[in-house]
Order: sequence, then C-alpha cells, then structure tokens
Amino acid sequence: MYGIIKFEISFMLYDSLKNNKSFFLIAGPCVIENEQMAFDIAGKVNGICNKYNLKYIFKASYRKANRSRLDSFTGIGDKKALEILEKVRNYFSIPVTTDIHSDVEAEIAAKYVDIIQIPAFLSRQTDILIAAAKTGKIVNIKKGQFLSPQSMGFAIDKVKHSGNNQILVTDRGTMFGYGDLIVDFRAIPQMKKFDVPVIMDCTHSLQKPNTLSGVTGGDPEMIETIAKAAVAVGANGIFIETHPDPSIAKSDGANMLKLDKLESLIEKLIRIKKALK
Repeated sequence: MYGIIKFEISFMLYDSLKNNKSFFLIAGPCVIENEQMAFDIAGKVNGICNKYNLKYIFKASYRKANRSRLDSFTGIGDKKALEILEKVRNYFSIPVTTDIHSDVEAEIAAKYVDIIQIPAFLSRQTDILIAAAKTGKIVNIKKGQFLSPQSMGFAIDKVKHSGNNQILVTDRGTMFGYGDLIVDFRAIPQMKKFDVPVIMDCTHSLQKPNTLSGVTGGDPEMIETIAKAAVAVGANGIFIETHPDPSIAKSDGANMLKLDKLESLIEKLIRIKKALK
C-alpha cells in the first residue's frame, strides 16, 4: 500500500508539471555543501516561486561523481546529503531532485527524492535508465552533449518500456569542439514532440569544459539570454543552479547564477511567458 500511495503522489506531481500553464523552476546549488546552505537557498527560491505562483523543485547533487580532477570536491557523504535533501522537502513541502550515477544508486536515492535525474554523460546507459524507471519516481533525463534531440527518443523509450511514463527531458547544450557548448533552441520543440515536458538547463549549457586547469569554466553573464530564449520557444521548465556566492561554491561556481539575481530574472521570464499568450 505504501508503494501505491507513493506512486500516486509522484503521478500527481508529474501531472502538475506536464499541464503547467506557465513554466516550472528547478533550482538549487550544484551539490549539498552543508545543511544551512541548502535551507538558505531553498527558502529564498521557494519564497520567490510562491510570490510569482511558480511550481518549484529544489535541486542539489548528493555526490559529484563526474569530476575532472581527483582532488575536486565530491560531497559531504551520501547518506548525510540525502538526509538534508529529505529535510528540505519536508520542511518546505516542496519536491526535490538529485542525480544518480549507477543503477544501484537509483533505489537508494528514491527513498529521499521525488525526481531522479540522469546526468547527460549517462543518458545512454540502459541499466541506469531502467533502474530509475523501476523506482516509480519521475525520471529527468538530461540530453547528452553528444546526442541529437531526436535521439533522445530512445532514452525515453527505455524508461517507458520499463513501466514508467513519468519522464522529463532536459537540454544542457551540445559540444562544440573541445572546450565549449552551444544551445540549439530547435531542440526544445523537437523534444516536445515526444509528449514529455522539456526543460532548459540555463547554467550547465554555459560551461566551458576541458580546461587546462581541470576546473570547468563558464559564462554566467549569458544565463539570462539562454533562459529568455528557452521560455520564448516553449520550454516547460527552467533549470538554474544558484548559490549565494558562486565564487566560493564547491562545484560549478563558474557557471552558477548569484542567488540575489534570481528574482529579477524570474520577473522577466514571466513577462515573456505572458506576452506569448
């Protein structure tokens, strides 16, 4: 009975995202650094979303598995970070999401979060997609930087054929040479043809990977541009990593939005959405 109730709750959340008349927001720090930071960010963003009547999902990785350098920060401990995500969910009564890195992690993470995110680099990994699907949670598949929008249909089919129709897809740019990404906004309407909500990741799509230092760079000044264009072409959701001070963030600080800039961006995106109507 518990599993059935959980599945019904998940379905209700998915339905609210798919049929949302505006856009929903997935936002939070790249990784859980500590409990206070998670609560500070979730509280601030939740307040903004309540003010503008937007559906909000708190995002943070409980562990960073995809690091260039061995000495890069990876997390504060899996269980501790997952418990913080659960505390955020319960305290603010908001859904939360995190990414997984193996099929084994799917069942573990599903105990704490509402949406399981599949990292872009792992979007073709069949075992991970099947395991995520079988949790009964919503599955957000990030489009691989190496994949066309049309080829995401195969990833979607893997989840659907595993018994789960609660699927989101997220564009996060396409590799352009060795050290840059580009966003092809045709991808949003193209992937919406799969009848799933499509999200634009406005921060990871501005990364500058494969730097000589082993630390990923970014171009945060373009976050607003990417977000505006995504809403204009019909994105169902906007994904933004944010931090009170990106300069000291322990992961991906170079392409994060400073937290105090989020509300003004949301105001602009809402005006664009209203103009489209």
